[in-house]
Amino acid sequence: MLIQHKKAGAKGMFYVENDGNILAELVYTMPSPEKMIIEHTEVSDELRGQNVGYQLVHTSVEYARKHNIKIIPLCPFAHSVFKKKAEFADVLA
Repeated sequence: MLIQHKKAGAKGMFYVENDGNILAELVYTMPSPEKMIIEHTEVSDELRGQNVGYQLVHTSVEYARKHNIKIIPLCPFAHSVFKKKAEFADVLA
């Protein structure tokens, strides 16, 4: 599954798209160059049960590691993933 990324100014998203329709997304803001706030994660019904939400969070963690960014997971889903995955603790703000 291809997870894409787009960023415009201080806002961005990791997403899965099919035929121009966004089927899953993780939306974030960057209040500073070294901080990412995950605001919202959503997965369409057709992708549910395929671990897509986790993959979006994992992709954001990899991006944060590559760019020396700390993450604040305000989104309840992302927050629950961070609580379950101790290996993501290095990027928590």
